[in-house]
Amino acid sequence: MRQSPGSIVEVGASPAPRAPARASIISRHLFSGPCASTAAPLSNVTEQRKRLSWCIVGAGAIGGLVGARLAQAGETVTMVARRAHLEAMQGQGGIRVVAMDGSSALVPVRAVGSLAEVGAVDVAIITLKAQQIRPVLADLSQLFHDKTVVVSMQNGLPWWYFLGQDGPYKGRQLESVDPGGEILRAIEPERIIGCIPYPAAHIRVPGEVVHTEGNLLPLGELDGSASGRTSTLSDALVAAGFKAPVLPDIRANMWVKLLGNLCFNPMGALTHTTLDILATYPPSVAVVRSAMEEASAVAASLGVKMNITVDRRIAGAARVGAHKPSTLQDVEQGKPTEVDALILAVVELAELTGTPAPTIRTLCACMQLLNKTVEEKKVKIQATPL
Repeated sequence: MRQSPGSIVEVGASPAPRAPARASIISRHLFSGPCASTAAPLSNVTEQRKRLSWCIVGAGAIGGLVGARLAQAGETVTMVARRAHLEAMQGQGGIRVVAMDGSSALVPVRAVGSLAEVGAVDVAIITLKAQQIRPVLADLSQLFHDKTVVVSMQNGLPWWYFLGQDGPYKGRQLESVDPGGEILRAIEPERIIGCIPYPAAHIRVPGEVVHTEGNLLPLGELDGSASGRTSTLSDALVAAGFKAPVLPDIRANMWVKLLGNLCFNPMGALTHTTLDILATYPPSVAVVRSAMEEASAVAASLGVKMNITVDRRIAGAARVGAHKPSTLQDVEQGKPTEVDALILAVVELAELTGTPAPTIRTLCACMQLLNKTVEEKKVKIQATPL
């Protein structure tokens, strides 16, 4: 493999300390008000670190936001995008980011249309949706030198869920998100670091990302170990203005977010309703609570412990406000949804563990049908005022 003088494991050689708590870390950030200030990246922190080269594989809303903040903090960033979004970034010389406080800045950044144009990097952040990863696998290795780290930054349950842990399902693939284990074979497990994307953002027009809520990007090794590379990544993300705690159990915190995604996302897409209503309207809250309780039971059957109650999770979602779940945004734009990673994967694990999940199964079936309509008929589905 290709060598890199700026290897990520050479930066910050001492192991990162273990985080002192598990889901409670997320809970404190998620449910105690705004996740972070809208201040600019911390330049004084940046000056004390060795900068890395990064590739954002899938520079949509979240990828564009993360890449822009890293670039503002002095990191070398290349964004891989498509179509009008790519053309806009290339035409204006970067990506425009509208911050939570309403301020706007054009961030100079390199934007390309293919992985082959990037070259080897220290960190590849995959922000593609689960169903978009397989088509780029053939070219993904062109980003790798011998120490390249792959940060998995997707919603839902990832292809690597059963990697790096013992138990009866060790090394098992999630067929719902990685049919035939294609992704498992393409990305070496030792490269992967998990990351949970909590920020809410959307592309208002091509070349512009609007950051609406949240700055939390927890990350962790798949086996829960402490490592210098997770500490290095955390430092870089903190310098870029994010909160990036290194967690000893990334899966437990993944389930905390998934509790919301697996019900709010499909219900929002099916009813064209924003998060504030979904989390407070009594009939929808009843469905949400049922789905969350079923998901909690599935997680428990896999040995996952979440230090958060269903009611607290619903209350936290309500405080986000009138945000459109990403799945609703996809349906309105005529894009395929993340039904596999957000819901079908939970159904797969419910079947694997013999855990009843009738509410989740119903939401999954409805979303699969909606997804089928969007894909096969190539339509946008929007709520239009009379």
